[in-house]
Amino acid sequence: MMTRYGMLVNTRKCIGCYACREACQHQNKLLDNEPFIRYEERVTGKFPTTDVEMVPMQCMQCTDAPCVSVCPTGASHIGPDGIVVIDHGRCIGCLYCMAACPYQLRVRNEETGAVDKCRFCVAAVKPGEAASNCVSACPMGVRTFGDLDDPESDVSREIRATGAKPLVEGLTEAAIYYAR
Repeated sequence: MMTRYGMLVNTRKCIGCYACREACQHQNKLLDNEPFIRYEERVTGKFPTTDVEMVPMQCMQCTDAPCVSVCPTGASHIGPDGIVVIDHGRCIGCLYCMAACPYQLRVRNEETGAVDKCRFCVAAVKPGEAASNCVSACPMGVRTFGDLDDPESDVSREIRATGAKPLVEGLTEAAIYYAR
């Protein structure tokens, strides 16, 4: 049985330190202007009792990925583990996938012209280990990674315990859940 990877991001714990983003940039050797993780600040409540929620965002690994359906070369595709990946050798830099992503979470490498995005760094994962540096670098334990189809996995248990949901319900079938 194939693993279907997913992640929980608990924004209740996020302090906006950018450790996950820095770890991702380092692990993937990204240019400074090519982040796979973007932060949004969302103000909640009403003055004078407002609060700012930090929301780290990356490719939502949609099972119905609009970016995949518009790719004319098949460079963007969904792997057997459910991860949306890009074959850089087939990417022609047309940017259709960037336009189709409802979350605007793809980035263009200015040096190569190819488009890229978070891929959960699964290539670096060994059984029993955390997915990537973004998970292990977080000092607050904001992220939980694992198999969404295993009801006993850490990520499945945390989704149930926190009542986490996709960032925007009904937009896509995202594999990233947010506890807010």
